[in-house]
Amino acid sequence: MRIRPWLRRPSTHPRGSALSDPRPTILVTGIAGTLGLRLLPLLGDYRVAGVDLLPLAGWPGIVMHRLDLGHESSCIRLVQLLRESGAEAVVHLAAASNPVRDPARNPARNAMRNPATDLERMWQTNVAGTARVMEAISEVNRHGGKIAKFIYPSSVAVYGPETGPMVREDAPLKAHTLTYAVQKAEADAVVKFRAPSLGPCSTYLLRPQIFAGAGVENHMVNALRGQALGNGAVGRKMRRREKRLPLLLPMGTSYPQKLFQFVHVDDVARLIVWLLRRSPAQQREELTLNVAGSGSPISLARCAEIGEAKLVRLPSRWLCAKVLALLWKLGASAVPPDAFPYLAGSYTMSTERLRRLLGGDYEKVIRYSSEAALRDSLTETPVAQAAPVR
Repeated sequence: MRIRPWLRRPSTHPRGSALSDPRPTILVTGIAGTLGLRLLPLLGDYRVAGVDLLPLAGWPGIVMHRLDLGHESSCIRLVQLLRESGAEAVVHLAAASNPVRDPARNPARNAMRNPATDLERMWQTNVAGTARVMEAISEVNRHGGKIAKFIYPSSVAVYGPETGPMVREDAPLKAHTLTYAVQKAEADAVVKFRAPSLGPCSTYLLRPQIFAGAGVENHMVNALRGQALGNGAVGRKMRRREKRLPLLLPMGTSYPQKLFQFVHVDDVARLIVWLLRRSPAQQREELTLNVAGSGSPISLARCAEIGEAKLVRLPSRWLCAKVLALLWKLGASAVPPDAFPYLAGSYTMSTERLRRLLGGDYEKVIRYSSEAALRDSLTETPVAQAAPVR
């Protein structure tokens, strides 16, 4: 991606009250998403420039920019934003996970959808969009910018749906089947490859476990909730009647004993703020961190018990996948059939590196165990506003 030469001239336009505001500026992409909204209450020590396709209501102090990172031209605009804002850090949260449940970012959802177009749009956002953000940082820092930190949450899904117990950060990335997981693995590789080009900017690549917490939606949590979130007539009818979908599992003793970890979305937000405040021992560092809730992993049977899920056992994995595909086709479920290996797999990881890094702050940042995080996902009581990191 080449940047037009005229964009290399520093901006001379004032930014209002920002000139007298001593707080450092950070740019957050995907700020109106689930994690972004949990991060915002913790950012009082910063001026925040937000990038998203969605509006952000109720935050008058945030300067919002509507920008689609899926378009190549966004790189040019990002360079302008980074220069004009004087941002010292970039938190890249923007991602496309599921077009069916992402109507604001996929306006054509109710039209005649083209699956190939949806996948291309996801790739342009998740993979190419990440490269564009990093290219913009490189361009700014090459010409006098002072962007010191880049934080990118990847996903545990990059390791694949079946791993050995408690994998470390150097484990191979074996994502397959599920488009989101495959694209996250590609973006993960992009971050690793491009990190040296960011100049003096430190790179923090996070690999969080399955997000949990009140209001969080993802394939695993939705499957345990039994939510019929599909956009078809069957899904709408089930929601009106408050009917739940079953949790499908193959026969055999091993499947209920599959182990899972979760991480509370508020803990991830606290970790991001902790990293923003961190003074690296070196001028520049590259860190990859597994992130999961404290305590031991929990079995799928225990997950189902906590979620009061209706467990339906079928003779084979093949049949489970076929039934899930039918529920998807009927518009009852928003969990794509490609996600089944991740629903019936096991991918636990070691967080020893994170514990060492946080040291005495570990319990201040990671406040939820995997089980407590999952329980908070399944309660109807709204989660309390996250407290700032002290």
